[in-house]
Amino acid sequence: MLTVDFDRLGLQPGERVLDMGAGGGRHAFEMYRRGADVIAFDQDAEELTKVSDWFFAMREEVPEGANAEVKEGDALSLPFADGEFDRIVAAEVLEHIHRDVDAIKELVRVLRPGGTLAISVPRWLPEVVNWKLSEDYHNTTGGHIRIYTDHELIDKVTKAGRPNDGTPGEAMVFEGKSYAHGLHAPYWWLKSAVGVENDKNVLVKAYHQILVWEIMKNPLPLRLAGKVLDPVIGKSMVLYFRKPSRVASDPTTTD
Repeated sequence: MLTVDFDRLGLQPGERVLDMGAGGGRHAFEMYRRGADVIAFDQDAEELTKVSDWFFAMREEVPEGANAEVKEGDALSLPFADGEFDRIVAAEVLEHIHRDVDAIKELVRVLRPGGTLAISVPRWLPEVVNWKLSEDYHNTTGGHIRIYTDHELIDKVTKAGRPNDGTPGEAMVFEGKSYAHGLHAPYWWLKSAVGVENDKNVLVKAYHQILVWEIMKNPLPLRLAGKVLDPVIGKSMVLYFRKPSRVASDPTTTD
């Protein structure tokens, strides 16, 4: 179940890519399948062990030259060189990080000039409904600590990495947004209403089967339903950015 559109991101075979906050590895696996040189980065060593096992199992089905590995670490101090990556994905992770601006600055730092970045977070309206329905939904260790608006997150990313010495230049350029997982928002509203840990509720169980059907088979009726619901109540918001190829010239100077 992918959130990011890799065609829109501009991913090409052989490119160096980072999945920051990779979790179970769903986006890292797709980038590997597309022939990229992938780093799945996370602070959860147990999850990364599973991702590494899947990378090993996939090695015969990926294009020649594709590479993939895992790296454990802290999003606030990425262990990579400036401009190391052509493309970066940070899916459903910033809403968990207290110092989100510092994490964004790190993403911008390790992205090469001309490279692209996709960030997804829970969309404002579906997330507000969940928070209103249940304290347990967000008030847990490692849970969501903020709800983003598109304007807030765009502002944080476009400002990230701007020089502090007064020299000109915009660190990132916003290139558009999309929404995903419209079928999933009502499921989480239902879970929040009956109890987020209450998986035995008959309605929760029935809806979960629908989502499993979507993920495993992606049948036409659910694809069509998704196209209708994504722009209206899509649970995830995806923002796309590009790092300028070079710093703009200072308009106050003359040749």
